[in-house]
Amino acid sequence: MTRIDRRALFASGAAAALLTATGASLADTPKPGGTLRLAVPRDDSLELVARGAVFDTLTEIAPDGTLRGELATGWQTDAEARVWSFDLRDDALFHDGAFLDVADVTAVLSELGQTEVLAQNRLRLELAQGNPGLPFLLADSRFVITRAGQDVTPLHAANGTGCYRVERAEDDRHFLGRRVQGHYKDNQAGWADAFEVIVIPNASVRAEALRDGYVDIAAFPDRADLRGTRGLRFHPSESEVALAVATNVGVPRQIGRGHSLDDGRLAERWWLV
Repeated sequence: MTRIDRRALFASGAAAALLTATGASLADTPKPGGTLRLAVPRDDSLELVARGAVFDTLTEIAPDGTLRGELATGWQTDAEARVWSFDLRDDALFHDGAFLDVADVTAVLSELGQTEVLAQNRLRLELAQGNPGLPFLLADSRFVITRAGQDVTPLHAANGTGCYRVERAEDDRHFLGRRVQGHYKDNQAGWADAFEVIVIPNASVRAEALRDGYVDIAAFPDRADLRGTRGLRFHPSESEVALAVATNVGVPRQIGRGHSLDDGRLAERWWLV
């Protein structure tokens, strides 16, 4: 099997465009603690950010557009990008206490092609046709790794390997996740002790909740209701507000642009100051 240099092939800037965060000092460093609260409309936002908090994928697209491993520590393919092998982490735990097993991964990848277990933490995937972009595809939330291929719904019963375990959840209404102690991403991601998502259908009410301090971030608020409010930051800009952010929130240097909510990874990447 010929090894393709994944750094040259996939970190070449072919990923999503970048969105530079405004307002926060580039010298700011993430700080642990607190409960980060987010208000979202009644769309797919709650499910997106909850999945990003609770589950992991084999790979992850960083905010700068480069590809990096998450549950996979490495991967190789042949010259046709049809036969792939993946090396898996040996320190990832599901929230029920079970270690990540190669069978958990093959249960997800089997829908893409024929899988074969090569070793305790290594598997082979054979596609019907070559796909050089497969590692990027596997970063999508459709391919989150679940325990033995379990369904990701209902949310209150979700069992993943992500930074946050479900403490309370109501589909299309509310999510509360609690930081997992001793997670393999310690000191790299998942800064808040808890992460809460509240569905508020009305844009004006979302703006009011942010303005009055009931939430720290509001997605797609009514701009008119925030006019004149001091101390807020807007992303991507004041004229195109996808996210309005209070001053008590630490914002990463870059925000993934594939989705307004930092590509669904807001829970892991943002923090309270």
